[in-house]
Amino acid sequence: MTLPPLYSPEALIDLVQQLGFLPFFANDIQGFSIEECCPPQLWFADDADGPWEWKGPVARMGRCVYGKFFGGKAGFVSLDCFPDFANHRRSGYDFDSRCEEGLVFWKDQQLWETLQQEGSLLSHSLKEACNYRKGGNTGFETVITRLQMQTYVCIADFEYRRDRFGKPYGWGIARYSTPEALFGYERVTAAYCREPEESRQRLLAQLRAILPEASEAQLLKFLK
Repeated sequence: MTLPPLYSPEALIDLVQQLGFLPFFANDIQGFSIEECCPPQLWFADDADGPWEWKGPVARMGRCVYGKFFGGKAGFVSLDCFPDFANHRRSGYDFDSRCEEGLVFWKDQQLWETLQQEGSLLSHSLKEACNYRKGGNTGFETVITRLQMQTYVCIADFEYRRDRFGKPYGWGIARYSTPEALFGYERVTAAYCREPEESRQRLLAQLRAILPEASEAQLLKFLK
């Protein structure tokens, strides 16, 4: 597929809202990524922000949801599509219900409950609160990625360290939260009135409309 070139975070938001889904990195569906539709000169430039710097501002604008949603890799989902996306990925379970059914690893429960209590936390603070340190818990990235793939956790923003002149530097530090905390429980769970399979079919219909060149196997893998 051929997406329009992106030169601003506003254009990125508009494209996510138009498509419903947009992975950050190149994937099995050629052309369907931010990476492939942003000009090379905008990546890690000294004199201009590009997609790497946009992802934080776009996430905190509250018009789409950002996280590791696609094969364990990052991307955006529009707020219109997210309720069905969450209903499908969660198989109709609230996190508490999943816990009651014994379907949650204890590390996942510990991390999610910590976020529920705090509202949001930077990654290093979340690790500290859940004892991810030498001699403590291990596998933080596995746990946080699994919770994002299930849509129980998302990324609210990226924050940067600043030098003595107030200029940001280094890699952005992810601030994690839950979709419900950011967008409201009723909005996130608006598709709970449908069976998860109905939500999956609605999502597939959306993907078929925007990706007519993609195979059914590619679309199913994308939603898995």
